[in-house]
Amino acid sequence: MTRLIVAAGGGGDAVAAAMLDAAVYGDEDRAVILTYAWDRLLIDPVPGPRGADNFTGLEQITPAVWAVPATARPIAPAGSTLPRLAAELPHTFALIDPHDGAEGITRQLEDLVRHLSPTSIDLLDVGGDILARGDEPTLKSPLADALTLAACCQVNAPIRLLVAGPGLDGELPVDDLRPLFGTLVHTFTPQDVERIRTVLEWHPSEAAAMLAATARGVRGACEVRDAGLPVPLTDEGPTVHEVDLDEALDRNRLARATMATISMAEAERHAREVCGHSEIDDERAKAARLGRPTPKKLDPEAVLSQLAQFEAEARSRGATHTTFRHITEALNLNGTQRAELRQLLISHSPDQYTAPLWRVAAEA
Repeated sequence: MTRLIVAAGGGGDAVAAAMLDAAVYGDEDRAVILTYAWDRLLIDPVPGPRGADNFTGLEQITPAVWAVPATARPIAPAGSTLPRLAAELPHTFALIDPHDGAEGITRQLEDLVRHLSPTSIDLLDVGGDILARGDEPTLKSPLADALTLAACCQVNAPIRLLVAGPGLDGELPVDDLRPLFGTLVHTFTPQDVERIRTVLEWHPSEAAAMLAATARGVRGACEVRDAGLPVPLTDEGPTVHEVDLDEALDRNRLARATMATISMAEAERHAREVCGHSEIDDERAKAARLGRPTPKKLDPEAVLSQLAQFEAEARSRGATHTTFRHITEALNLNGTQRAELRQLLISHSPDQYTAPLWRVAAEA
């Protein structure tokens, strides 16, 4: 018996898929998780998703689908979290390669379904931006989710769409999502989070971090991303809801527009038309702005001084928590320094570490 979980946007969706699989189905016969290798610039300095030709050491599952084992490596200068995920979790991580557009992803899905004959197929999105219309002003990264939704709707197999952590990606307000929710499938618990605890210590996904934090009972407002977007941490945070797949497609104009695409360039053109921008264009612009600076050794005194100023400003914006990714960007540090920064902060003020988030210090 094999289950298939499609991580709609890659990244944190793959982490959440592993947690959901263990929580809902148990520890035996782990699911195959089909996911993008699409890490943001903190991990991968090359904009956009990685394909099979961007790795060494992949293992072929079918003619169209490759697994990313722990021994695989991204080809420099690209980076990827998938090999480390494969090393730390007992799942098989299969690669979504979107370079042939939604039609290519559809072929990969169909190939994998024929090969596995899965007992169930879940399409999982953390946050809910897979339900976006496309014109929402807070929508930042709709393309990956739209392509997987478009592909799943063309596969001749029953697929269940699940939204975990509604609103936690900071893309759509939970009030906009709530009317679309069907069955409550699961509410994550601290015990569920414990299964992926070591992954949360290093994985950069802010949505997965907030999903885990809310499952552990953390409440407040978490400031995320380089723009300092506040995300409410509420009792709805750890929930997982089923949503009608056809209704999602009816809402998602970008998914409908990309259904017949045969390249990423074509999919990007539709994103610019429907949403007014392509998230890969945004990554390209940010990469050009940041360049490739050589990270300097952290100066603890300077970092802690900068942190105090950042926390004062975050408090004034109503934040109670933030992510280590956001602190890294707010302090203008290189993404490779995030782990060192995290260690410094936790060792200096362990009481502010509300795993896996950082609690903004109260005013002295």
